[in-house]
Amino acid sequence: MDSPLSVAAVPAWLLVLPDTDEAAAVAARARPYASEVHAHASGRPWLMGRWRPEELVLGECGGARVAVLGEHAVTPREAARAAAAAGDPASLDSFARSWHGSYHLLASLHGRVRAQGTVTGVRSLCHAGTRGVHLAADRADVLADLVDAPLDEGRLAVQLLSLGVLHPLSQRPVWRGVETLPGHDYLVLERDGRARRARWWRLPRRDVPLAEGAAHLREALRRAVGARVDGRDLVTADLGGVDSTAVVCTAVRAGAKVTAYTAATHDPRGDDVHWARRTVEALAADGEGTVEHHVVPAEDFPLTFDGVDALSDVLDAPSLFAVDHNRRMGLLRLAADRGSTVHLSGFGGDELLAGASARVHDLLRRRPRAAVRHARGYLAKYRWSRRAAVRQLLDRRPYGAWLEQVAADLTEPLPPSDEPLFQWCTPPRMPPWATADAVEAVRALIREEAAAARPLGPGHGEHRELATMQAVSRFARHLNQMTRPLGLLFACPFYDDRVVEAGLAVRPEERVTPWRYKPLIVEAMRGVVPEAGRTRATKANATLEEEVGLRRHRRALLALCEDSRLARLGLVDAKAWRAWCDGPVSAELENVLLHPTVGCEVWLRGREALPRRPRG
Repeated sequence: MDSPLSVAAVPAWLLVLPDTDEAAAVAARARPYASEVHAHASGRPWLMGRWRPEELVLGECGGARVAVLGEHAVTPREAARAAAAAGDPASLDSFARSWHGSYHLLASLHGRVRAQGTVTGVRSLCHAGTRGVHLAADRADVLADLVDAPLDEGRLAVQLLSLGVLHPLSQRPVWRGVETLPGHDYLVLERDGRARRARWWRLPRRDVPLAEGAAHLREALRRAVGARVDGRDLVTADLGGVDSTAVVCTAVRAGAKVTAYTAATHDPRGDDVHWARRTVEALAADGEGTVEHHVVPAEDFPLTFDGVDALSDVLDAPSLFAVDHNRRMGLLRLAADRGSTVHLSGFGGDELLAGASARVHDLLRRRPRAAVRHARGYLAKYRWSRRAAVRQLLDRRPYGAWLEQVAADLTEPLPPSDEPLFQWCTPPRMPPWATADAVEAVRALIREEAAAARPLGPGHGEHRELATMQAVSRFARHLNQMTRPLGLLFACPFYDDRVVEAGLAVRPEERVTPWRYKPLIVEAMRGVVPEAGRTRATKANATLEEEVGLRRHRRALLALCEDSRLARLGLVDAKAWRAWCDGPVSAELENVLLHPTVGCEVWLRGREALPRRPRG
């Protein structure tokens, strides 16, 4: 019997080892595939993997070592200062809460190890134990390879759920015994082989006025973008919506040479190209230098489902982005061909800046009149059901009880399009082609979690925003795994911890409102984004691209149903899935059921192409 070997195939990975003799066997398995190795003061291996050498900064003081790996502006001197101050793992909290960027913070402190990623999970860590030793990695598949963890079919079935925002199950790796470290925790690897978690990050107080918060966000975004662009001759960027426009303008004002790309769409109401051109022209008129701007015509851009039956990415989990792979990567390949090594995006802006209407649920107890006014605004704006809104706003069930209801309703129809968004999250559903065994496996896992599950924040709004950030940041992480073979880093400044904190600190009723579109970024970008586009209140979507793509590439989609790997595992009924794909499907609503299954099927097929290692 043999097993896939991700560690031999992926271009970037990180392994964190404890300072123990027992870790030597795992280190020996990983060493042939690592291009970078750093040791504990004892000489035992500490950090192993593949990354660009300039991404890691290391500071030392006596027997303490601190490493910062990723997108950051930390200098060796600052890292050494942190090492000098680090008497124990908790003493690094002040540095973790002050450094800007997106990075892993790693420390070897006199035989003890601290390791952490980012709050939203763009830089994530997973951990597992094997043969008396506990270790961590930034990719679940690499860690599973090294500890011989088997695929957990129940966890894989969870990935079939619509929407993909079911905390904490949707963040679980699909291997038995491998766990994801919550972004608000750091991991401590002790000398005796044990591991423990400790919390380092908490939600900021939500009491900062909008004007003050806008100044904080502007500065946090400036430093986040600066960590990516400073010292580079060229960076590329998306230039489309409000959020990516803020990132591009921040980079240009910092003196960066930016090549920006805007994808046109078939939708005549899609206005990204119009606003992008206005922004570029206004920046030039302001004397801020010119942006090299490229508009990709809609007819030259891949549609959704293009090539979905021939993808070969090696990801550490199934990804909803499989359906849009060629569409998204087409733009990023242009960036890589231009010579860029960093591509800026607006990922994360929607969750942070538009926020969650579920904030009304929390506001109802503190300021009922304001809550009713906000609720009426949302009902009028989105034409939501008044009866459903009242039902959701009066629902005071704790998160665990809500999960129990989700488990009971897994095979119910999708919520209607006029369903309000005041709940903990939109209840996910299993697709109709999921087998009874798959449904029961997911139901059992949800009920197992429900007894002890806690929301990510004290209220519906905080939880929903953070849960969505975790879900969408996973797409950003997977895009980074896709672009690494091109030598390109996909950067998401809005997901940096300091940027997230600056946004969440603003009074919710001022940041999230039905009457203004993303008011926080509108105020934060005064003097940064040209006035011609600063108050834009529209957002394009790619629904038409998906409708057309489904018709044009249906054959590729149906090919996935043939000899389905999910069917081999007993998780889907291939005939039922094929019948669904062969019939009329609404991209606006029903494809939330289809995308996760495609992502899982594509991922399983990609695993088959990996090199194999004989098992002894």
